[in-house]
Amino acid sequence: MQKIAWFIKKLFGIVGTLIAMLLTFAAALVCFSLSWMFQTWSNLTMDELVYHLQSPLEGTNTGMVEEYIQMCVVPSILILIAIIIGFAGLRHRKKYYVFMALVLVIAVAATSVSLYSAGEKLDIKDYTKSQGSYSEFIDTYYVNPAETGMEFPEQKRNLIYIFLESMEITYADQKNGGGFDENVIPELTEIAKENEDFSGTDMKLNGAYALTGATWTMGAMFAHTSGLPLNISIDGNNMDTQDSFFPGIITMGDILREEGYSQTLLIGSDATFGGRRLYFTDHGQFDIVDYNYAAENQMIPEGYAVWWGYEDQKLFQFAKDKLTELAAQDSPFNLTMLTVDTHFEDGYVCEQCRNEYEDNSYANVMACSSRQLGEFINWIQQQDFYENTTIVLAGDHPTMDSDFCEDVSDMYDRKTYVTYINSAAEKEVDDPRVYSTFDLFPTTLAAMGVRIEGERLGLGTNLYSSTQTLLERFDVDTVQRELKKKSKLMEELADLNEDDQELLVRESGAPIADIYVDSYDFRTGIMPVILSNIRNFNGEIQSVMLAVWTEEDQSDLQWIPMEVDENGNYNGRINVPGFGYKVGTYMIQAYVIGGDGTPVILGEAAGVVS
Repeated sequence: MQKIAWFIKKLFGIVGTLIAMLLTFAAALVCFSLSWMFQTWSNLTMDELVYHLQSPLEGTNTGMVEEYIQMCVVPSILILIAIIIGFAGLRHRKKYYVFMALVLVIAVAATSVSLYSAGEKLDIKDYTKSQGSYSEFIDTYYVNPAETGMEFPEQKRNLIYIFLESMEITYADQKNGGGFDENVIPELTEIAKENEDFSGTDMKLNGAYALTGATWTMGAMFAHTSGLPLNISIDGNNMDTQDSFFPGIITMGDILREEGYSQTLLIGSDATFGGRRLYFTDHGQFDIVDYNYAAENQMIPEGYAVWWGYEDQKLFQFAKDKLTELAAQDSPFNLTMLTVDTHFEDGYVCEQCRNEYEDNSYANVMACSSRQLGEFINWIQQQDFYENTTIVLAGDHPTMDSDFCEDVSDMYDRKTYVTYINSAAEKEVDDPRVYSTFDLFPTTLAAMGVRIEGERLGLGTNLYSSTQTLLERFDVDTVQRELKKKSKLMEELADLNEDDQELLVRESGAPIADIYVDSYDFRTGIMPVILSNIRNFNGEIQSVMLAVWTEEDQSDLQWIPMEVDENGNYNGRINVPGFGYKVGTYMIQAYVIGGDGTPVILGEAAGVVS
């Protein structure tokens, strides 16, 4: 019995020691990793984290990997070594098991505190709640490009679309609509003022809101070119295992390829990172000219690598060479570029950078980027192809640098930089527009001279038109709240197989109409609804009705008849007093009643009473 007791005690000591050491290392790694993560990504969102956890790590900045090892792995190993030394020093002593228990308690407590703090910062509770509920917002307001008429000009215009890494209008001075005392992007400021940023008659810069699902580079590139947020649930669409990237959507790349455009993606990093290669190959069959391509084709010296690949001064030179090549072709071209020097943390200081801002590395990099872009745009404008070329400069998302904007007032609305140069479109209104990066999808096509039926694509609105954007129709908080929730349409678009196109919510042969909900007029108590362009309905239209409700169970459902006007449009009036002046979202479905009395749904919309 004594030997058995000794053996059990010995076994407990060995197993307990191993568990304590493993937990200590794991706890230290978790604590250091979370601390490093929030220092590196100061504005990290849960949807961005979920996306990158499911994306391939290939193409990640090697400097960032080395930093993680130094800041997280090495200290964790050192703590483990210290614990091992502690166990060795207390071997055969009574305090051995006290030390073991203390180590276990500290490891569990530290991990719990770190995870709780991370959960608070990422607002995991709200994210989980949102992921547990569905919203019909995207399903209702998404305009499918496959079902929207588009007419290109007889002479198709070239497109140069430059994604500016982390570029905000915030970096301008307050006099010009920025948030800084001193303007660190003077060239970009002048370019915006001389061209179009949709600020109307206001002399201050105007930019785009980056909404949920569009606050990191791949999410931004997706939003700018599809008008949709890159929202993927934790249990769906692992991008590192997918053979296709949202096969159910039609993007700008798809549209231009169909129109015979030659398309190139030019970036100084590995295009595989974040799913960029897959997306731009799937949607538009872009020629990918990335860091790997440059290395394989001796565009850069053998073994050359800085920052995320190669710096922007090389990118702009390669762009000049590529544009000269593309301009010599017979087909119109789309050159899409992505700068990288202004990536967090603190940017990449190249040989062209000056020390203008008292050793503020990021400000110096921003100023350098502004100068290089000014010179590049000036070069393009001197080329023969410029006359028939539209240029778009668009910040991909707000910066993730941890402290660059720490002195900017919390009351200041941070927006991404946007400017359209040499547009073929004319504005219909002179008021400043309130818009998001989703709106750049149809606006870019319009700037190329494309006529768009209904002036909307994806969740975006053509900003040259007088049609309201979703942010003008609702508000930023309302749209953000709905975008955080799951969407059945997005799930179908993400998981759609190429041979399964019939799963789209809006089949091309189904009856459909354009539904516009006007603003609620508190003076009359009326919220007007206009329905137009009924299509794919064969037969006699006996009447058109609206089904309206505010309660989730539709317990307050009301049917409202619509009246046809001289233009063939149908008009309905939602009587808000009839709903007890209820504040919130009014869900609306439009139905056409045929000659046989059978109601057929034409579409859905929503109105807001605030």
